[in-house]
Amino acid sequence: MLAASLAPPAHAQSSCSSDGQARPVALVERFINADCRDCWIDASTARARRGEVALDWVLPGSQGEDAPLSAVASRDGLKRLEALGLAPQAGSSSQTTAVAVQGRLRVAHGLPVSGYIGASVELKRLPPAGTPAPWTVWLALVETIPAGTEGSPVPRNLVRNLLQPLWDGRKQLSKDERPSWLESRSMDIPAGTDPSRLRVVGWVQDAGGRVFAAAQSRCVPPR
Repeated sequence: MLAASLAPPAHAQSSCSSDGQARPVALVERFINADCRDCWIDASTARARRGEVALDWVLPGSQGEDAPLSAVASRDGLKRLEALGLAPQAGSSSQTTAVAVQGRLRVAHGLPVSGYIGASVELKRLPPAGTPAPWTVWLALVETIPAGTEGSPVPRNLVRNLLQPLWDGRKQLSKDERPSWLESRSMDIPAGTDPSRLRVVGWVQDAGGRVFAAAQSRCVPPR
């Protein structure tokens, strides 16, 4: 089982945020139907290039819990496909979305505690005036999977959970207000997840679906 291979003991991490990290210039999203075991090991799997960040969504399959990849399947991938205007496939598909990089996003997370992890996303710099609102925030809790795991030809950022707040970018700020938006939540860690491999990837898109800011966290090991 895939999930069983991803659960060694967790180790302590600290300072897990996007601070000091290069901002992604594109999202490479890979969608796999849980029925398709061969899709996980497909040598033609789309790869992220320099400056891009990949996300892997495993979609529920027609075989239900008997599907080969059912242990890591989530309906969150269906939400993402719908937002992209795409239909689920019987096998796999991929989509690359450019990031306009017209705002500055910060994402961060804490340490896992009793099956949960605290995560946050903050828009530190607003996009240009006139960016159509409302703005949709996507904060994905991902498990980094090394290449070779269960035969995967590429490293993966397997989406394990998702937050999707909506921000009203039309809000008028007073002189004393800070020009940023912040969401801080506790996220459930699904069974079978290796907590030591968790991080967050976030992005914000405007009412027209254009992504104008993105960020990913990195954990700096304690000294």
